[in-house]
Amino acid sequence: MYLCIVENVGGRNRKLRVPIIIYVHYIISILKISNKMKKYVLDLKVVSVEALSDKHVLIKLTDEKPLPEILPGQFVEVRVDHSPTTMLRRPISINFVDRENNQLWLLVAMVGDGTRQLGKLQAGDTLNCMLPLGNGFTMPTGKSQKYLLVGGGVGVAPLLYFGKLIKDFGAEVTFLLGARKATDLLELDEFAKIGKVCITTEDGSAGEVGFVTNHSVLENEQFDMISTCGPKPMMVSVARFAKKAGVECEVSLENKMACGVGACLCCVEKTTEGNQCVCKDGPVINIKKLTWEI
Repeated sequence: MYLCIVENVGGRNRKLRVPIIIYVHYIISILKISNKMKKYVLDLKVVSVEALSDKHVLIKLTDEKPLPEILPGQFVEVRVDHSPTTMLRRPISINFVDRENNQLWLLVAMVGDGTRQLGKLQAGDTLNCMLPLGNGFTMPTGKSQKYLLVGGGVGVAPLLYFGKLIKDFGAEVTFLLGARKATDLLELDEFAKIGKVCITTEDGSAGEVGFVTNHSVLENEQFDMISTCGPKPMMVSVARFAKKAGVECEVSLENKMACGVGACLCCVEKTTEGNQCVCKDGPVINIKKLTWEI
């Protein structure tokens, strides 16, 4: 049996046929997570859209009211209007929360119809967002702790806000950012305002040549926690290094998502505690819970 849901998108009604069992599971999931951290569906106003490369844009959003509490590593589900091929919301990592200006930053890689449509947004437009979703990174408990935040590609997005909170707490943060070439590196100036920035590029056009796990900082310095986000092969390599070095490590998984609340089960990850939904039980997970062969 199916339930017909009518969604108003850009002034036009769009019908969706959803299996009733999925819809019921969706509602139950929302009720379960509502006790953990309040979720919001907000029409946020676009402040600016800045092109960082030919395939990346930085979207800054604001609201009339103060933005809700947001943990580093959480994400939003955005509704994409004016894109007939985009039926589901798109999960986007929260790049930064500017409390002083009441702004939410989203770093978007334009890789499909939906995200390319987001890149066409202009100042003054409205973007409907469901937030904040998922669990965040583990904050330091002592000011003497040293954190290494490792990012690759657009996976650097959640590390900026996390790094800022670590700095504000009083602990030490170092960024290790990797890309194929120099022009693929994103927000370097913003990262440099927060902590030490180490860079690797596969072609050697910036920083040290090679992958992030080849960088000399891993040999020359010791860390209390490593947090990483990016392509899975990179995160597996970082997790392998952390395990060998005996350092706590968390990864931010980027499994394909749909509902964002653990109802559709399309982002399930096998863990030592059974199958878990990355959108609800993650996206940040300690490597001790993963079944990766590291």
